[in-house]
Amino acid sequence: MAHVEVGRLTYVLPDGRPLLNEVSFRIGEGVKAALVGPNGAGKTTLMRLIAGDLRAVEGSVASSGGLGIMRQFIGSIRDGRTVQELLLSVAPERVRESARKLDEAELVMMDRDDEKTQMRYAQAITDHTDAGGYDIEVLWDTCTIAALGAPYDNVKYREVSTLSGGEQKRLVLEALLRGPDQTLLLDEPDNYLDVPGKLWLEQALRETPKTVLLVSHDRQLLANAADRIVTVESGNVWIHGGGFITYAAARKERNERLDELRRRWDEEYAKIKRLVTMLKQKAMYNDGMAPAYHAAQTRLRRFEEAGPPEEAPKDQMITMRLRGGRTGKRAVICEGLELTGLMRPFDLEVWYGERVAVLGSNGSGKSHFLRLVAGEEIRHTGVARLGARVVPGHFAQTHTRPELQGRTPCEIVMTEHARLKNEAMKALARYELAGTIAEQRFETLSGGQQARLQILLLELSGTTLLLLDEPTDNLDLASAEALQEGLDQFQGTVLAVTHDRWFAADFDRYLVFGADGQVYESPEPVWDEARVVRDR
Repeated sequence: MAHVEVGRLTYVLPDGRPLLNEVSFRIGEGVKAALVGPNGAGKTTLMRLIAGDLRAVEGSVASSGGLGIMRQFIGSIRDGRTVQELLLSVAPERVRESARKLDEAELVMMDRDDEKTQMRYAQAITDHTDAGGYDIEVLWDTCTIAALGAPYDNVKYREVSTLSGGEQKRLVLEALLRGPDQTLLLDEPDNYLDVPGKLWLEQALRETPKTVLLVSHDRQLLANAADRIVTVESGNVWIHGGGFITYAAARKERNERLDELRRRWDEEYAKIKRLVTMLKQKAMYNDGMAPAYHAAQTRLRRFEEAGPPEEAPKDQMITMRLRGGRTGKRAVICEGLELTGLMRPFDLEVWYGERVAVLGSNGSGKSHFLRLVAGEEIRHTGVARLGARVVPGHFAQTHTRPELQGRTPCEIVMTEHARLKNEAMKALARYELAGTIAEQRFETLSGGQQARLQILLLELSGTTLLLLDEPTDNLDLASAEALQEGLDQFQGTVLAVTHDRWFAADFDRYLVFGADGQVYESPEPVWDEARVVRDR
């Protein structure tokens, strides 16, 4: 039996702020449940509590069937791990432990080669075999072929940082879905997957008998793959037993019901208080009213001790004021551009004010192209240059911003954009990053909060060319809608890499990076370039 059960779980952040309050729910065998809610509500924290990465103040977590875990951020450009180490990190605990001991034995063998060391090494090999360490490499071979197109032996020493975000995700998903663990925790598994990859994931989730608890902001994936919706908001959770198609209506109905219960409670509270006041006045002149007065006091005390019903959560109010500015007619010019080993040479002109979506398969060079246009040192031949008065602003796909580590949003906005504290707080408030969030270190923010802060920094920087690499991946629905509204008002040019079918619909042009190395334009979104017939 594979399940997850959370009982009266309470968690307080290191700075003393309560985040989760007596959270309870159960995900039964074979159920595919999705955690949804505003950025920063505690979805990833709840996943980490279930995974055992964090310890709750009180409450309990139980699971069965073995626990396979995909964390929100897998790798970065500074990640020195190999493919072998990445796969090992999501293997069953027994395999991980035997592999660790085998590595230690091998290191000792390098320093001395006596009989005792040899026996220790032989025992480590036996233990690793018994744990299934060598058998699992057969499984990993299937996974690397499916995700990377190469056998495990050919890629096991390849650094994770050389893989695209989508390749990293697909590789870990293949290992978990094919692996022995029967309960899976998947934190934003669809991030960085291309649309064919998302379609594969939707089908794999529908077909697997495993119990799955996942976090995702992709509405189409939720509609196609989740049969339970667990909402995290206002410090607690509530469960919608239907799918995502009926979720919005169910949430609206629930909030209206909570508002009505609160209104009735307020009315009853006011009524009892008036009664107590009236009886108190009468008891002052009539001793016979004293028992009624004391009974009313008792009723009022018990009413207050019981407390009001749950309050309906407030909707997010995010306002992005992306301004931009006038530039030359041609914002981006590419002539015979080729990113070494990723694509064939291509020409491109992007005009001021255009919205160009960059689509295509993972690993085809889309993110590298954006980084090159942003001014990073990327190996290439040909020309890639910016037009007159074009100021690029880059939104990083994996939120890798070492210069922001250890600093709070308030400090970042004040120091980088010469803002007074009250001005910084007003700007952060528009992105729902004010209050206690403004005083948290960047690395402690949720993925969505980091994304919103990056967009705010672009807004304040005076950029006239937005280079957005998967900007909606970590944004909740309200934040994604706010971004789209902000882009509508932006007086500049937008170049965005995306696999978000909803987000891409509003763009003017589509630059497609084909899996075969061809780069071409399409008037409509293309999620599988093989469907388009083009002149050679």
